[in-house]
Amino acid sequence: MRNYELPGNELLFNEMLSWMELPRLLASVPGFMTLPRGNGQQVTVLPGFGAGDLSTLPLRQFLSGLGYQAGGWSQGTNTGDVLQLISAVREKLERQGDRDGEPRHLVGWSLGGYIAREVAREIPDYVSSVITLGSPVVGGPKYTRVAELFELRGESVDEIERLVDERYRVPLKVPVTAIYSRRDGVVAWQACIDQVSPQVEHVEVDASHIGLGISAEVFTIIARRLAA
Repeated sequence: MRNYELPGNELLFNEMLSWMELPRLLASVPGFMTLPRGNGQQVTVLPGFGAGDLSTLPLRQFLSGLGYQAGGWSQGTNTGDVLQLISAVREKLERQGDRDGEPRHLVGWSLGGYIAREVAREIPDYVSSVITLGSPVVGGPKYTRVAELFELRGESVDEIERLVDERYRVPLKVPVTAIYSRRDGVVAWQACIDQVSPQVEHVEVDASHIGLGISAEVFTIIARRLAA
């Protein structure tokens, strides 16, 4: 029986200070020059709930600067309609993979990371690796600050949790790096821990949930994992 507590109000308040990651990010630019570079590999970046491609622009620009072909997911705003979005992203990756003949790396922020994992679960031949940022891979929205929004939409978070658990019956076959933070004010950090899939490696960082998408520490980890 899971009993994950939602992030407290203090952590939620800290999310308003996430902008402070930006000066740190800019100050780290010289150090980025020593990071391993890509060689034109394709990377698709998926946004979190309620966000779109604009939110992942800093990360995509960073990856493009390292030599990757980094693109958005081109699905508009992440509405939280997970099954529909998994299907849409899967179809897009299949078209791109059939055209280019190469798999893609997927980087997903929050709910976008969960979607990325599930796409990789369904079509592992089209995905090289997955990196998730503060993604609720346990319980879906149940252990997040947006749980009430799903309930207001008439969706049972208990039923969503059951469906999430059910999908674990099909094992992940691609390497996954799960980046999480105990300072996350939106997602209970315990819900970011996959205790089922052996090929998932967890990396703890010091950042707010919003800050994960503009954190120099996170960017450095992503660059090294993609290169590996």
